Amino acid sequence: MRSEQTAFRGGPLDGRTLAVPLGPTGRPPRTYEVPVPAADGGPTTVHVYRLEPAAVNRLGLPRGWAYVYEPDGTPEKAPWARLPWRRGRAG
Repeated sequence: MRSEQTAFRGGPLDGRTLAVPLGPTGRPPRTYEVPVPAADGGPTTVHVYRLEPAAVNRLGLPRGWAYVYEPDGTPEKAPWARLPWRRGRAG
């Protein structure tokens, strides 16, 4: 599986560069979730990072990618959970 060295900005991974697996289109996933276990054995904390272009060239095309920390971000649901016909019915 192909991977790309991707920079992280903000949060607990600030300044680090990790190998992130690429999807079938050659692009990293939109969000990257980092689970951190609690020291006292409590529930794990999930830190969420959002994908952004690292730089944009003159034509507006992205040149590399970087993940930016989302402090109030929630883990992303599965793609099919966002479809309108998959939501619960009211009433």
